[in-house]
Amino acid sequence: MPKRVTGLTAVQVKGLKTSGDYADGKGLYLRITKTGMKTWIFRFSLNGRRRHMGLGSVDLITLAAAREKAFEAKIKVNNGIDPIDERRSQSNGNSITFSEAVSRYVDVMKSGWSNEKYAKHWQSSINTYCQNIASIPIDKVDSAMVLTSIEPIWSEKTETASRLRGKIESILDWAKVNGHRSGDNPARWKGHLSQSLPAKSKVAKVKGHASMPYREVPLFFPRLMLMNGFGSRALQFLILTSCRTSEVLKASWSEFNDDLSVWIIPPERMKVGKEHRIPLTEQASNTLKPLAEFRSSDLVFPSQKRGQSLSNMTMANVLKRMGQEITAHGFRSSFRTWASEETQHSHEVAEAALAHTPRDKVVAAYQRGDLFEKRRLLMQDWSEFVCGDTYG
Repeated sequence: MPKRVTGLTAVQVKGLKTSGDYADGKGLYLRITKTGMKTWIFRFSLNGRRRHMGLGSVDLITLAAAREKAFEAKIKVNNGIDPIDERRSQSNGNSITFSEAVSRYVDVMKSGWSNEKYAKHWQSSINTYCQNIASIPIDKVDSAMVLTSIEPIWSEKTETASRLRGKIESILDWAKVNGHRSGDNPARWKGHLSQSLPAKSKVAKVKGHASMPYREVPLFFPRLMLMNGFGSRALQFLILTSCRTSEVLKASWSEFNDDLSVWIIPPERMKVGKEHRIPLTEQASNTLKPLAEFRSSDLVFPSQKRGQSLSNMTMANVLKRMGQEITAHGFRSSFRTWASEETQHSHEVAEAALAHTPRDKVVAAYQRGDLFEKRRLLMQDWSEFVCGDTYG
């Protein structure tokens, strides 16, 4: 293979973070997905048809190896051979792609699932994290390919990664039973992937705010409503708005519009120093209305000390009395996990609801709006999930 004088470097491959395709030359590209996954892509045109061929994950294929693969594929293209079609023809004649297997599996199984929405959610994580193997023939999916999908998120999103592994295992089992592949399942855990990944219980957790599993929030909320006092009201309002503890406790009536449908937190009270408009659902507004009728100061949640708001310990004490070893701030994590795993609302909308600034500076520069109306729909779904029929 001729010596290269231009293109990517190993340092660049490791350091690049922004999603997109980065050219190395001669048809080879480094592709970074929105989830941060890095794979190699070979682009080519043959008979007027433009195609993208996956060459593998950066974690498994070095830059030098990717160049070799791309060079070999380019020789085939120059000889009029489509390397993608050739790869598929070399697989089992009864084979289908991984993506096709996912669709067929969902079609077969969804009649036994709770509803159509669950089926879409089930498939959503597959589409998000398995892009690197979507076009691979199902009988060619091996352990290394499975690892490229789950290993990048195993430490940070262990539960999501574990569920994803189980889904891949089920799809590959279905493919084997239906004659599309043979041999052991490369996604199996015991005695196989357990030797490549640490057990869930052993993964080092990032220390953060202890949170309540989102499925337990609808069971917890009615009990919270039975608790008297400003602390309980503040915690109810925090859960329904997914705001930070300090943002809720220091809220003033002047920050709300007349019908309590919009709450505007000024820049000086926000962590990022930017004004945050919050759409209030009926359930959130109903939490405040009794307090508004008998307010004695501009503070929404005043303490017994004149002119001061409730302390940070107030909501913590409410949770402690209810036997909960979690933090009030942790409900933001409950909300975020629910939004990702149970809804079709976009990542950008969920992050905006939490007043998070996009990490990508380019995205931040172009995202001038605050997605207010989309956030209103998201928060309404969250309120209905949390409250159910509590607020009739």
